[in-house]
Amino acid sequence: MANHKSALKRIRRNEAVRLRNRYQHKTTRNAIKKLRSETDKKKANALLPSVISMIDKLAKRNIIHDNKAANLKSKLTKMVATL
Repeated sequence: MANHKSALKRIRRNEAVRLRNRYQHKTTRNAIKKLRSETDKKKANALLPSVISMIDKLAKRNIIHDNKAANLKSKLTKMVATL
């Protein structure tokens, strides 16, 4: 266990950041699932920009890799276009 005050603070901080990252990642995954299950083109088109924005935020904060974000956005855009 850490002995220094700063190390104890760092442990608390890391846990808070980890939980926030998990929450944001899970929320985005749920939004992606919702978009993928959508069959109405209008609803899917309305949902797509918000999902892409969420993916971009995850990539910007290094929660997911930039290439994974690009691949997800590409697949989702293609899926909505084929509806």
